[in-house]
Amino acid sequence: MKIQLAKGVKDINPEEKIKKNEIVQTIQKYFELYGYNPLDTPIIERFDVLASKYAGGSEILKETFKLNDQGERDLCLRYDLTVPFARYIATTPTIKLPFKRYQIGQVFRDGPIKAGRFREFTQCDADVVGSKDMLSEAELLKIASLVFNDLKIDVEIKVNNRKVLDAIMKKSGIPEDKWMSSILSLDKIEK
Repeated sequence: MKIQLAKGVKDINPEEKIKKNEIVQTIQKYFELYGYNPLDTPIIERFDVLASKYAGGSEILKETFKLNDQGERDLCLRYDLTVPFARYIATTPTIKLPFKRYQIGQVFRDGPIKAGRFREFTQCDADVVGSKDMLSEAELLKIASLVFNDLKIDVEIKVNNRKVLDAIMKKSGIPEDKWMSSILSLDKIEK
């Protein structure tokens, strides 16, 4: 037997891990400066929780690592950090709103393997629950700008708003049941 890594994953050597830790610490510093709470959710989730969020999103469900525990329950490795956060909010009624949270953690995709696309990678996610104030959105952009500036990474931040896209589709006469497939097609276009 040849000992090797599974396809689509990689080891992070000590030098890379030190750099990754510095990046994560910089991100955490700015989130906490702006009052965001750290959160960590399990890597294993119930499959029905993921399936309910992505009802009709068969492409996403196809890329989910599925497994069964010894009790034959359908489980999966977390696909993203959003679904577990939504589950956390739904099952924790004592949260004081507005609730600002960030999470940095591993996510898993069982999709096609190609250059630069891994099956396991680190995702950073932040949300403000219980506030419709657009200042929360602006604050997240400010945090992103501060993080990139601190890390000396030159970036251009472009803003996209789903409400604008929905309005364009409505005005164009695209039936609502076709919006999701239209959005997924747009998402695949090189930007």
